[in-house]
Amino acid sequence: MRFINHTLLSVMTSLIALPVLAAEGTAAKPFAAPSVSTTLPSSNASSLGQVTLALLLVLAAVFAAAWFMRRLRTIGTAGQATIEVVSQVALGARERAVIVKVGATYLLLGVAPGRVNLLQQLPEGSVPTPDKTAAAPTGPDFASLLRKSLGR
Repeated sequence: MRFINHTLLSVMTSLIALPVLAAEGTAAKPFAAPSVSTTLPSSNASSLGQVTLALLLVLAAVFAAAWFMRRLRTIGTAGQATIEVVSQVALGARERAVIVKVGATYLLLGVAPGRVNLLQQLPEGSVPTPDKTAAAPTGPDFASLLRKSLGR
């Protein structure tokens, strides 16, 4: 009991002495004492501007990285043999026959889920090359179909 009274007395003495010592600047502030802010809070406009600037910098970095990666990918393929799909036809729900041009060679491939088989290597003149300038057959446009369906 005497120990508890002595401890209580020393704690009370230190609590009374702390404001005096703090005023003199010789002791640190108590742990739970509130501190007075010496800086003014920043305005919402400046913090919004900082967030917007940071977002723009991050977006610019993402677009720069995407451009750089695309540029690196095209550098590696320059001068290599190109592979071009000349024609393809569906044979089933998920099966296709595909004619592929690799360099000057034409290959007939059977393509199924998880599998590609070489069916035949075709002679060079046997496959007609598609005409890139010929216009693809087009059906009626949307406006004419709409007018027809409305009876005009």
